[in-house]
Amino acid sequence: MSTLGIVMLVHTALDRAEQVARHWTAAGCPVVIHVDRKVHEETFTNFVSSCSDDPLILFSERHICEWGGWGIVAASQSAATLILERFPDVRHVYLSSGSCLPLRPVQELVDYLSERPREDFIESATTADVSWTVGGLDLERFTLRFPFSWRKHRKLFDSYVKLQRLLGFRRKIPDGLVPHMGSQWWCLTRQTLTAILQDPKRKVYDRYFRRVWIPDESYFQTLARLYSIHIESRSLTLSKFDYQGRPHIFYDDHLQLLRRSDCFVARKIWPHADRLYQTFLTDQTEAMKLAEPNPGKIDRVFAKAVERRTRGRDGLYMQSRFPRHGSENGLTSFPYSVFQGFSELFEDFESWLGNATGTRVHGHLFGPERAEFAGGETTINGALSDGAKLRDYNPTAFVSNLIWNTRGERQCFQFGPADTQKINWFLARDKNAQISVVTGAWAVPLFRSNMNFADIRNEAARLQQIETKQLEVLDSVWTKAKVRIWTMAEFVESPMEPLQTVIDEIGTGQPAHLSEAPTMVDLTGFGKFLQNLKNQGMHPYLVGDFPVDDVFGAQTRQFRKPYLVQ
Repeated sequence: MSTLGIVMLVHTALDRAEQVARHWTAAGCPVVIHVDRKVHEETFTNFVSSCSDDPLILFSERHICEWGGWGIVAASQSAATLILERFPDVRHVYLSSGSCLPLRPVQELVDYLSERPREDFIESATTADVSWTVGGLDLERFTLRFPFSWRKHRKLFDSYVKLQRLLGFRRKIPDGLVPHMGSQWWCLTRQTLTAILQDPKRKVYDRYFRRVWIPDESYFQTLARLYSIHIESRSLTLSKFDYQGRPHIFYDDHLQLLRRSDCFVARKIWPHADRLYQTFLTDQTEAMKLAEPNPGKIDRVFAKAVERRTRGRDGLYMQSRFPRHGSENGLTSFPYSVFQGFSELFEDFESWLGNATGTRVHGHLFGPERAEFAGGETTINGALSDGAKLRDYNPTAFVSNLIWNTRGERQCFQFGPADTQKINWFLARDKNAQISVVTGAWAVPLFRSNMNFADIRNEAARLQQIETKQLEVLDSVWTKAKVRIWTMAEFVESPMEPLQTVIDEIGTGQPAHLSEAPTMVDLTGFGKFLQNLKNQGMHPYLVGDFPVDDVFGAQTRQFRKPYLVQ
């Protein structure tokens, strides 16, 4: 007869429970099964009948088991009492559920416990030492009353808690008890378990814990502290929970993950995970190597899964987060660059930038007519259309999709005050955005146009007003983008230095110094053009202190040929 006894709490998937129970008894471990009283009587009778040929399988008194209620504790008490009475050789009692699955040969667990005859394996920590309680109740679960089911009568539950808080009601904790909490899946020695079940104060303790919230996580965890000689505050059962306190369910594709845990038992196994049951419910001594149980080896995987579920991936919008502004885990998935005023100052700037950086350089993606994709394409990765109407329906999603669909390849595009401005706050808040602005450069196309001067003055006033509001956004305390701003006057005076800075920030692995400059447009007469605007009552202050003479116009002609910066 084995020195290990198994208590199983079952309420569903009875065929799997029988399969696991026979696996335990095949190794000589007696099993006492508690079946939830909510299970139909006929189903229960058939289950008992199917197990009747195995003398090591017994059934205990049945209780109604509600989540968070006393019934689970009562079921554990009844089953543990029966197994201790009927099997005197049992030295350790292992509490499990019908969805638990042994991961290693049973004899390894028996030998492991035989080497530790006085050790109790039960997670037991004070409320001040745990951070995994979910529901906002820590110490209060021991000092308030909880007569209503949290799941079935949530409003009554919440209202009664608020009433007790309002009245200042506090239950008295029995003398000598220090509330502890932990996983309900324990493995206790006969000495500790009999001391708990036969304690003269058991009625007092039971009456108190009947009104504790989720007593199956605190009853044995608290009382074991009174009698145990040596407590290993950990469970031998691998049981993982998500951020909402719900147990992770293991499926067939978790096979290798469960192997890496080196744990003896795992829950919660999906009842239709045929591959898991077939793999682990065999007597293959090489199924898992001999090792100390170490669920921490897979904690990183679960932590990553929780983060993926709650935060998602940068720039990928989950359904649960999409409607809520500010809940995004990164607005976009990859760094990108925005250039404002450069294509107005330099001829064929997009081609030059593409050659200099190796990136994909678009035109004005938010131009009024269409999205100017690189190479004149009408659609781009992810079937993004260049249609302005579709783009402007949700411009932030347009940028997020563009960057997500081309992640791994840096995107650059032009922007300006004549473009759709709905995207300004999105760009400013995006930590992946690198925004370079030459203010007042919108005046260059007007200077080179053939429009009537009165129309030029009105358009210049409109564009300057738009750019001023945009600059206020970029200067906001909420801005997370990397922003660089130059006035046109200071940029034209020495264009290579800011160009070098921008190229270095893109970080494309190109040569450290630019060997070729883009060709600047001819600005001869631009200073007089600005003075004429001033004379007409429109002051282009965003251009900067641009001289009236043609000193910059003459300088720009020197930049038409490439030169090397030493």
